[in-house]
Parts: sequence; structure tokens; C-alpha cells
Amino acid sequence: MNGYSIRLGMEKDKDFLWEMLYQAIYIPEGEPRLSRDILNEPEIAKSLQGWGRTGDQALIAMHRDNTPIGAVWVRLFDETNKTYGYVDEKTPLLGMALLPEYRGKGIGTALLAEMLRLTKQAGHPGISLSVDPNNPALQLYKRFGFQKIGVDGTSWDMLATF
Repeated sequence: MNGYSIRLGMEKDKDFLWEMLYQAIYIPEGEPRLSRDILNEPEIAKSLQGWGRTGDQALIAMHRDNTPIGAVWVRLFDETNKTYGYVDEKTPLLGMALLPEYRGKGIGTALLAEMLRLTKQAGHPGISLSVDPNNPALQLYKRFGFQKIGVDGTSWDMLATF
């Protein structure tokens, strides 16, 4: 898709990041979306609660009309505050999503490539994530070198190292 750009996330993007966290929750085709109350579940809310800590970084995909259409973000956790996909305190955990109408157009590929570049440049050893193995995004992650390192409930923990 032409007509989009990628910029660094800012303080004003917090609400959009929460929307993207909701969109990142995989729902099989034909099944109803979960209530937004799912974002209050402690293990899910940790993904963005208190956004703006040291190490928090986001990239926002913007439509040519200057509205946000997708995001990728990374955040560091530790043993006392970990969530799905956690590896260690030096490896940021990745989250990403696009609004449904913008999926499958190469925007996620561009967002992920740029976040991997920035994270490597910052000196991190890799990036981890958690994904439902039925989520079509799994193929994107595999293309970028993410490998399955474990299972947490119904999701796979994956890691890409630099």
C-alpha cells in the first residue's frame, strides 16, 4: 500500500496503542471479538500499563490523511513484572497490530523491519513475542527469523536474536 508513513510513537499515541493491543488479540475468522474488558486482564494490561518507562518504544504507521493505522511497540520486563513472551530483562517484548482494513498490504512488514533495526541499534540481543499459532502474523514473524522457544497456554513464545 502506498500512502502511509512510519513515525516514532509519542505520548499522544497512548490511546491508539491500547486500541492496537486490543486489535492484536487474535480471534479466529467468524468468531465474535472479545469485550474490550479483556484489556483489564493483568497479563494483558502489563503490555502497556505505565507506558513511557525507560526502554518503551513505539512506531506508528500513519495513513496519508495523517490518521494512525497500525503500530509496533517494544517494552522491557523483568522477573518481577513479566508477561506473555517474556525471555529476560535484556530482551524487549514486541507487540504489533494494524487496523483490520490495512492488514495484508505490507505495512506490518515495514513496521517490524524498522523496529528490529532500532532494537538492534539500541544494543538489545533480540526481541521476543507471544503469538497464537493460528494467527496469520505467525508467517510474518517466521520470515523475520523468529523461532518458537516455548508455549504459554495456547500461544507460542518466539524469539529473534541479532
